[in-house]
Amino acid sequence: MNTLKKTVTTFASAITLCAGAAYAETLSLGDFQSTSHIVSIEGTTKWMGAVEAATNGEITFNHFPSQQAAKSKAQLDAVKSGILDAALLGTVYHADTLPLNSVVGLPGYYGSAVQGTKAMQAMLKEGPLREELLASGVTPIFGFVLPPYQVLAKERLGMPEDWNAMDVRTSGATQAMTARSLGAVGISIPGPEVYTAVERGRLDAVLFPLASVAGYKLNEVVSHISTNGSFGGYSFVMVLRSDLFDGLDADVQEAMVSIGDEIASHVATAQDESVGEMIAQWSADGIDTYSFSDEELATLRDAMALVADDWVSRMGGDEAKAVLDSYVALTSQ
Repeated sequence: MNTLKKTVTTFASAITLCAGAAYAETLSLGDFQSTSHIVSIEGTTKWMGAVEAATNGEITFNHFPSQQAAKSKAQLDAVKSGILDAALLGTVYHADTLPLNSVVGLPGYYGSAVQGTKAMQAMLKEGPLREELLASGVTPIFGFVLPPYQVLAKERLGMPEDWNAMDVRTSGATQAMTARSLGAVGISIPGPEVYTAVERGRLDAVLFPLASVAGYKLNEVVSHISTNGSFGGYSFVMVLRSDLFDGLDADVQEAMVSIGDEIASHVATAQDESVGEMIAQWSADGIDTYSFSDEELATLRDAMALVADDWVSRMGGDEAKAVLDSYVALTSQ
């Protein structure tokens, strides 16, 4: 990635010349993803390596993937308490502390990881999402999203009447509301248990990001996968404990953030490309990988509009409405 290499070289030169760079710091970084997941390969691991190179080894990392240092729901607390110095947060796991960041979970707003990530990055630079993280004692370095959730099922689901009384696997309160808005029943089941639940008929359908389907082998137990829906999103944010970040040399801070900007764009693009490749393979394997018609999309969007209203109400009004308005504007660009 040429732009990333240029960024690394530029900051390495600047930090070499900086008199304040005569220190070494090893940061512990928590991550609930495995090192084989695309988010880790193209995101976390690349960012750590680029920061180490840009700082000429003044900053290094001890990486704790796969929840080795803290469970997914405890990553934020682990950073705040000093157990970890940094973490890649899945914001959905911290909705109680970071409620406004859950705006990304609303359905119908972004159609690709690149589109959603541009909006996410802009909202982490300034405004309520950033302030919410800072108030929690952590500083956001960069953020990105998964490709939008699609529906995987044993039959083609299109118009809301197709969803009526279906048992659909959902993740979190917002996505459960999304299922209800379409007439389905949202059921919360951990990712590792979804395969068996679909195989045994406990679930009729699954809302899932396509970039993660292969990791759970869900393509083995469904026969229909939508490709252009937008049933909500999922965001990741790389954070450092604020007192630690604030104590770093300004050049190091700038390197971390600038490299993070490059990585956010890179991992979003990599995910979108991987989804395209997987869809082609699933189609070749005989799975019906289908696109919703314009009429279906419009009808689904109208039905799911209630979810945004519910979210604003649950979040408490004016500030949430301002966040939603900003998110809508940014994802429309």
